[in-house]
Amino acid sequence: MNQPRRATPIHEQIYARFRSMIEQGQLSPGQKVSSLRALATELGVARGTVQVAYDRLLGEGYLVARGPAGTFVTEHTAPAKPARARRTAVAQRPLPASDAPDSLIELEGGNPVPLQMGLPALDEFPRKLWARLMARQVRKAGSLNRPAPAGYMPLREALAAYLHRSRGIDAHADQVFIVPAYTASLALAVDALGLARASAWVEHPGYLQTARTLERIGMQTCDVRVDEHGIDVGFGRTHFPNARLAVVTPSHQSPTGVALPLQRRVELLDWAVQHDAWIVEDDYDGEYRYRGHPLPALKSMDSYGRVIYCGTLSKVLFPGLRLSYVVVAQSLVPQFELACRRSVHGGCPELMQAVVADFISEGDFSRHIKRMRTLYARRRAMLAEALAPYCADGFVVHLQDGGMHLLVDVREDLDDVVLASRARQAGYAVHALTAWRNGAPGRRGLLMGFTNIRNRDEAEQLVAGLIRAFDLRAR
Repeated sequence: MNQPRRATPIHEQIYARFRSMIEQGQLSPGQKVSSLRALATELGVARGTVQVAYDRLLGEGYLVARGPAGTFVTEHTAPAKPARARRTAVAQRPLPASDAPDSLIELEGGNPVPLQMGLPALDEFPRKLWARLMARQVRKAGSLNRPAPAGYMPLREALAAYLHRSRGIDAHADQVFIVPAYTASLALAVDALGLARASAWVEHPGYLQTARTLERIGMQTCDVRVDEHGIDVGFGRTHFPNARLAVVTPSHQSPTGVALPLQRRVELLDWAVQHDAWIVEDDYDGEYRYRGHPLPALKSMDSYGRVIYCGTLSKVLFPGLRLSYVVVAQSLVPQFELACRRSVHGGCPELMQAVVADFISEGDFSRHIKRMRTLYARRRAMLAEALAPYCADGFVVHLQDGGMHLLVDVREDLDDVVLASRARQAGYAVHALTAWRNGAPGRRGLLMGFTNIRNRDEAEQLVAGLIRAFDLRAR
């Protein structure tokens, strides 16, 4: 049954309008945009409403703040539509827009779309505890202050301690920087390291938003193949020897789920040292490993300060939190502090940072992670067991050691893009592996989230509906 749609918030409308104008070329790279006050007056809305929209545009790299000079469209901003067309030209057919993996979080009426990826278990979030922590912080005047550019210090301290315990990263609080999103992490790293005109390795298949963000801020991206051991460092060295950056997901490759073995990790670090290059480690779901202990972060092996570690709290707690963080070597702290003062993302609300700091420092975060790891292992097994009877139909589940989604291989005579399109038309948030490979030939598969499957019956009903939606007789 269709539910009535709520009116789109004003800040979302402003954000969407500016993004569209930039992507369509109606606002040119380097062009100055209206000030917060001027635009708020023109639209008849609160200045804070415009601030929210501008903060998001800054965080995603569409705009750049230049202090007293004002806010400008980012230089070298490429229109998004031509960029997508170029990257998907190999497919020889347009991919359905709804299957593009740059927009993984989808909610209908506040509820997750069935089989949605990248979304924590919203039904198990400790809402009462969170409400108490938030109420306590609201009573403190300090939590309502303007946010510090690099982040709220108690949160930076709490994250440094947590990462030392859980991911083997030895860093002080001043090496941790708080940003509103993963895309802001990339923008901050590129700005601080002065890489805007350089080239970067990106995983192939990989998270397309990584390549699109890097291209939007002026970098040239180089697709480096991923095999059964993760990113092929030798391939990258041979084909793209002049790259200055590599963006990788070593703990749980996105989307194949493989972990980068020790030898590859050493090769990657050696490449960075030898070529004066940098590595961005996107540890988007490294906490969730179901066999053995979570793998140490690549950053924990970094003796030369070449790894920029990026983590997210939004995938662990809830997407509306919009809090991520970056950890850098001590030698890079001044560069990153300067980049933060240039206000590439405008800072994150201090109230939410303060609540998360309490949540971590009082032990609730670690307990939540432990509980979710057990819950996700159970929900993962339920989805895998529900899919098992369809192995004979060409749908084979390969269980990896960790992560928040399943990769289901499909037989060669089935088109994963077509299957995903049919599934999405039926209301299932399934993604095609081919879409994560820019349409290039290769392994076919379907990506499905399991974190919000509540019981075995629900898993079986979802899979039965999914198979009907595939309509295999219509091949």
